[in-house]
Amino acid sequence: MVVEKNKSTVGFISAVYGSLVEIKGLENNVRLNDLIKITNHDFLCEVIQIYSNRIIAQCFESTNSIKLKEKVVSLHQPLSMELAPGLLANVFDGIQRPLDITFESFQEGRLNRGLEFPSLSRKKKWHFIPTRKVNDFVHSGDEIGIVQETSLIEHKIMLPPNNSGILSFITDEGDYTITDEIYRLKNENDEKSYCMLQKWPVTKRKPFCEKEQPNEPLITGLRIIDLLFPVAKGGTFAVPGGFGTGKTILQQNIAKYCDADLIVFIGCGEPGNEIANALKQFRETVDPNTGHSLLDRIALIVNTSNMPVSARESSLFSGITVAEYYRDMGYNVAVIADSISRWAESLREISGLLEEMPAEEGYPAYLPSKLSSFYERAGIFTTLGHDSKGKRRRGSITIIGSISPPAGDFSEPVTSATKRVVQGIWALDPKLAYLKHYPAISWINSYSNYPEYLVDWWEQIDKDWNDIKLDWSECRKQTNEVLAKENDLKYLTQLLGQRNLAEDQKLDLYIANLIRNAFFVQNAFNVVDNYTTSKKMLGLIKIILLLYNKSKSLIKRGFIINNKSCDEVFNEIMRISHYVPNKDFEPLDKLKKDIDKESINLVYKIQHK
Repeated sequence: MVVEKNKSTVGFISAVYGSLVEIKGLENNVRLNDLIKITNHDFLCEVIQIYSNRIIAQCFESTNSIKLKEKVVSLHQPLSMELAPGLLANVFDGIQRPLDITFESFQEGRLNRGLEFPSLSRKKKWHFIPTRKVNDFVHSGDEIGIVQETSLIEHKIMLPPNNSGILSFITDEGDYTITDEIYRLKNENDEKSYCMLQKWPVTKRKPFCEKEQPNEPLITGLRIIDLLFPVAKGGTFAVPGGFGTGKTILQQNIAKYCDADLIVFIGCGEPGNEIANALKQFRETVDPNTGHSLLDRIALIVNTSNMPVSARESSLFSGITVAEYYRDMGYNVAVIADSISRWAESLREISGLLEEMPAEEGYPAYLPSKLSSFYERAGIFTTLGHDSKGKRRRGSITIIGSISPPAGDFSEPVTSATKRVVQGIWALDPKLAYLKHYPAISWINSYSNYPEYLVDWWEQIDKDWNDIKLDWSECRKQTNEVLAKENDLKYLTQLLGQRNLAEDQKLDLYIANLIRNAFFVQNAFNVVDNYTTSKKMLGLIKIILLLYNKSKSLIKRGFIINNKSCDEVFNEIMRISHYVPNKDFEPLDKLKKDIDKESINLVYKIQHK
C-alpha cells in the first residue's frame, strides 16, 4: 500500500536560533534552497536543512520580533534574480530589493524589515528593437531584440534557457515595460508568451556551450599588476590584506578603470560608509573613453555589515547571476567582491548555530567547497545562443575577491582555502601601506598563473621600439631578477652599508629603487597616474631595463656609479611616470634616444693618474 505524503503548504515556527528558524509542517513540501515566508512580518527565509519532522531556514531579516507558532508558507521557488533591462546603474540588496525606492519611500536612512518592492520597475518603458521575424526558429539564448539600457550598454533580449520553438509573433519596434508581451513561441501544439523579464535561481549556474582557455588580459591600468601579476579575462584573483592596506581603494580603482565591458560590484558585509563612498565615486567619475558616468556600466549589490548575516551569501550569488546574464550577451564582466571574509564569517556563525562539527578556527569543514562554488562560475565562455547574424557569442566573467585576514595573517583558513581555488593573489603588505606605497602589493608574496596564456596577446600589441630586444615576458623576467637581487642584498646592505658594496650591486639596488618608486607606485587620486595604458607601461619598464643593461655592461668595463647622474635620471623617469599624460609618448621616445646615444648615463669612467 502506498501512503500519500502530507502536501501541506502551511507550517509554523517551532524554534528560533539567532538568524535561523526551525519550522514544522513543511517537511514534505519544500526543497533545499526554497524560499518560505513568515506571513505576520513578510520575512523571507531560505531552507538550508530538511529533516523528517522539521526544516531549518536562514532568515534574511532580524528575527527579534518573531514568535513561536507563527504561520509560515512555502513559496515553492528558490531565491531567484529578476533579469531584464534596469539592472545597471542601480543598487540592490542581497535579495534584490531596490535600495533607491526603499529610501524614497521611508526617508529613514535604513532598510525596514519585511519590505516588498518589485526588484525592477514595472512602469518604466524601454525602447525595444526586434532583430528576428515571425517564423524564425530560435533556441535557448538566441537574441530576439535589443534595448539600449544605458548610454554604454546595449541590452540583448534573449530567449530564456531550456526553451526553443518557432516565433509565431514578435512585437514591432516601440516602447514597452519589462512585463509587456514581446514575442510568442510555438512548439508543436503549444504556444507560449514571453516578455523582457526572466528569472534565474542564484545558486544554479547558467548553462553555456563551451568553456575556453583564457588568452587575453584584463587591463587594470595598475603597472605592477599588468606587468608582474596579470589577471586574464575569465580569471579568478584574490586580494588578501590586513586593515588599512588599501583593499577598498584598489578594488574601486580596478572597477573604475579596467577594460571590462561592465562591472558587478558586490559589497558583502562591508561598512555602509564604504559602500556609499563607492557609489558616490562611480557616479561622479567620468569614463575617459566615452565621456559618460561610470555608473552606466556598473551594477551594485550590497549587503552592509549591519544587515543580517544570512544575506551575505545571497548577495555574492545574486551578483554572479547578474554577471552570467550579461556574459550570455557576449560581454566581458568583472565581478568585484568585497569581502569574501565577511561571507566566511557568516558561514561560521550559521554553522555554529547548527551545532556542526567545526574545523580550523571554528570555520565549517565545507568552507573550501563553498568558496569553490563561487569562484568556479568565472571563466571565458562560448554562449548557448546566437546573435542576430547567427553567430555564437563569446563572453567572460572575471572574479576579484578581497580577503581580510585577522592581523594580516595569510595562513588563516579563509586565505589558505582561497589560495587553493584562485589562480593568483595580490598580497597587500602593511609595511608598504605604512610607507604610503600604493598599491601596497608585495612583489615577494604575490603570484599569477596566467602569464603563459597571455604572451601571444602582448606580442601582438607590443609594436614600439623593435630595436630593444625586450618583450613583455623578458621585461617581467628581468624585473623579477632585479627585485630578487635587491631582496638578497637586503641584509648585506644593513651590515656593510650601501657605500661599501660592489658597483654592480649598487646598480642593482638603484634600479630596484627606480622600479619600486617610479614604476610600481601610483597615485589613485592623480588624474594622470591613476591609470596607465599598456603602451606607456611597456615604454616605462623598457626605458628602465635599457638603462640597467647598458650601465651593467659599462660597469664590467671599469665604470663606476655617478650619483648625480642617477638622481637626474630618477627625477626624469618619476616625472614621466606620474605627470606626463598617457597619450604623450614623446618624452619617453626622447629619453630612449638619449640613453641609446649615451648622452644620459648612470656611470662614469675612473680617471687613473
